Amino acid sequence: MTAVRFECQPGCTNCCRQKGFVYITEGDLARIAKFLKMTAAEFERRYVYRTKHLLRLRMPRHTQCHFLREDGCSIHAVKPTQCRIFPFWPELTDDKREWRKAAAWCPGIGKGELVQIETARRQADEMRAAYPGMYG
Repeated sequence: MTAVRFECQPGCTNCCRQKGFVYITEGDLARIAKFLKMTAAEFERRYVYRTKHLLRLRMPRHTQCHFLREDGCSIHAVKPTQCRIFPFWPELTDDKREWRKAAAWCPGIGKGELVQIETARRQADEMRAAYPGMYG
C-alpha cells in the first residue's frame, strides 16, 4: 500500500462497537476527567482498569463503551488517542489483510481524500509512543 482513502462517516459508530479494549494514556485520563467535571482519581476509580503497563477503559455489561450513546460518542471532543487515530493503528497500517478486514466493517475506509501510507504510519507511530506497553 502506498496510499489509502479514509474519511470518518457521519453518524457511524462501527469502530466503537467492535470487540476489544479501549486503551488510554495518562493524558487521555486527565483530559476526559476534566471534560466530565471529575477528578482524575474519580474518573479512574469509575471507568479505568490499570495494569502495570497499561490503562484501559472498563467494559460495561451491556455495551462496548461507557461513552457510546444513540447519537454517538458523548466524549467525542476529548476521545482517547486510540479512538482519535483509528484506523491508522500499527496493526492495520502494517498489514494489508488486517486493513481489508477493518474495511469490511468500517464504511469510511476507501472514502475521502487519499492519505499517503507514510502519513498513516506517522499516526500509527503516535500509537506506539502513547502505548509503549503494547508496542514497545
